[in-house]
Amino acid sequence: MSETKKESFLVRKFYGLPMWQVGIVLLVIYAAIGMRVIPSNDMLATIVVLMSIGLVLYEVGEKIPIWNAYIGGGSMLAFLGAAALNYYHILPQEYADGITFFYDDYGFQTVFISLLIVSAVLAVNRKQLIKAFAGYIPAILGGIAAAAVFGIVGGLICGVDVISIVSLYVLPIMGGGNGAGAVPLSEMWEATTGQSKDAFYSQAFAILNIANNFAILGAVALNSMGNKWPKLTGNGELIRSTGSTVLVEEKKEKVKATAYDMAGGLLLTGGVYALCLAFSEKILPNIGAVTLHMYAYMVVFSALLNVSNVVPDNVKEGAKKLSAFFTKPLMGMCMAGIGIAFTDLGELIAVLNVKTLFICAMVVIGAIVGSGLVGMLVGFNFVESAMTAGLCMANRGGSGDLQVLGAGHRLDLMSYAAISSRIGGAIILLIASIAFSFMI
Repeated sequence: MSETKKESFLVRKFYGLPMWQVGIVLLVIYAAIGMRVIPSNDMLATIVVLMSIGLVLYEVGEKIPIWNAYIGGGSMLAFLGAAALNYYHILPQEYADGITFFYDDYGFQTVFISLLIVSAVLAVNRKQLIKAFAGYIPAILGGIAAAAVFGIVGGLICGVDVISIVSLYVLPIMGGGNGAGAVPLSEMWEATTGQSKDAFYSQAFAILNIANNFAILGAVALNSMGNKWPKLTGNGELIRSTGSTVLVEEKKEKVKATAYDMAGGLLLTGGVYALCLAFSEKILPNIGAVTLHMYAYMVVFSALLNVSNVVPDNVKEGAKKLSAFFTKPLMGMCMAGIGIAFTDLGELIAVLNVKTLFICAMVVIGAIVGSGLVGMLVGFNFVESAMTAGLCMANRGGSGDLQVLGAGHRLDLMSYAAISSRIGGAIILLIASIAFSFMI
């Protein structure tokens, strides 16, 4: 009996390869990393290192009892495990630096997110897309309002004044991340109040990172809630189904995407990316005090392409299939890269205390409750609305969107997450410009 189990394990397919072959490949890669013979400054080498780390952590995380059901499974272990390898210097520093450059400066994260946004928007039924945008902003506002109420209650319990709760907790947490949130908020804080932007930023950055982890756990909890109470979730669909709408998803059995269709999807994504860059940097970078980010434009132009119905179904399917390549077989690699490139466990550990944890948790819970309930009022599913309009406001932006939706198994909702991080973040800046003026 034991020999049969051993044999079946060795011949079991893992990414198309027998397990024994995968083991040999990984041992070769690990040995090459240990000997520092793999370069740290080229794309293939970085992908090889990330795959050797991420794929293993992801598969282990998917098999660990309790962890795979309640803590985020493979995505969470790939993220935290890779961050730990970097923090404790188990991964050589030059490879960590190369991965950070690959994701940030070289722009792999931009490729990943752009494909997710364009393919996700194009895959939504046109009538549902219009309905979704009409109700999504109210869901965001509901999340912001409830996050403020819950945060203030939590802060008052801990003896923190309302001004500090709103300025240091609610606004940074709900502000769309670091570059589009904490940084401009700190500049606005100094310009409006005359107080140090550096002191504000250091606290705000630590707090939003703590809240980001609560948002990830919240996504795991929402996914488990959807599994337990199916009426609360659309299993990845934001809008509640009425049984009368035919989705693009239903056509996919008839449309078979070829390699050329996938290439067409990549070309189309590239065109949308170029157009959005032109608008965000040259043509219309802002409207008044509101800065319009490239991802916000990407959602808008992708939606216009969908509504106009000019993109052939086979190219839509090609873009979706290309996106699925990153969100399914390469998910471990992508999450490991985020853990290494954007996560400093030391910064999170340094600010951990009961008061901060409690207030951050209250803000995140408020975001879930407010966006989920308002979402239901406008025809959304509670789980999907809370995860996108709520938790994707309460994380740290683009990388946080990936972490939250990856942990919640809802990566197809990346287009809505982009609205939360960008448009929602712009709303927070407008609110902050008013709120800070009362704190002089």
